[in-house]
Amino acid sequence: MPRPRSLTPAQLASAALHVIDHDGLAGLSMRAVAQQVGMSTMALYRYVDDRDELEQHVIELVLGAVDTTPPATDRPWHKRIEIMANRVRDIVGAHPGVVPLIIAHRHRSTRLLRWSETVVGILTEAGLTGRERVIGLRSLLAYVVGAIQLEHLGPLAGPGTQAIADLPPTEFPHMSETARHARTVNADEEFRGGLTNLLRGMTSESP
Repeated sequence: MPRPRSLTPAQLASAALHVIDHDGLAGLSMRAVAQQVGMSTMALYRYVDDRDELEQHVIELVLGAVDTTPPATDRPWHKRIEIMANRVRDIVGAHPGVVPLIIAHRHRSTRLLRWSETVVGILTEAGLTGRERVIGLRSLLAYVVGAIQLEHLGPLAGPGTQAIADLPPTEFPHMSETARHARTVNADEEFRGGLTNLLRGMTSESP
C-alpha cells in the first residue's frame, strides 16, 4: 500500500477500527495501524502522540454515527429512552470490540456527551432530579454497554447457553431450566426486555 501524503483523523480512525474489527482490541497497536495505512510506526507518531489519542479518534468515528437528536415529545419518556438506547446499540453493535474504549473515553467523547445530554433531559422530564438522575444515567450507560458485550461475546444463541442447559438438573435445577428457556429468546427481545425492566424501576410510573 503506498504511503499517503497526509493522513486525516478519520482515515487514521478507520484504519484503527479495521484492526479492532479483525483482530480485537488486543490487536490494536501503533505498529498494526501503521501497517494498515502503509507507513512506518515512527511516521505514525506525526499524527498522534500515543495509543490513547488513537483510541479517542476511534471512539469519535464510531459514535459520530449515533443520532443524538431528541426524539419527538409525542412519545412517552420511556419510549424516547428506548430510542436513544437503540441508537447506540445499532451503531456500536457493528463494532463490539470498541466497547471497552467507550468506557475509558466516555468523558472525552463529544458525541457521547451529547447523547447523554439528551438522555438526561428526558430523565428530567420524567421527574428524576439530583442523585436519582445521576444513578439513572449511569444505570442506562451500564445496561447498554453491558448488553452489547453480552450480545456479541456471550450470546444466548451461543454454545455457553447450551453448556448451561446440559448441566445436571440435580445440582443446577434453576440454571439448567433457565438456559433451556434462554435458547428461545432472541437478541432484540433480550435487549428490549432488559431495558423495560430497568426503566420500570426508575419512577413510580411503569412503562
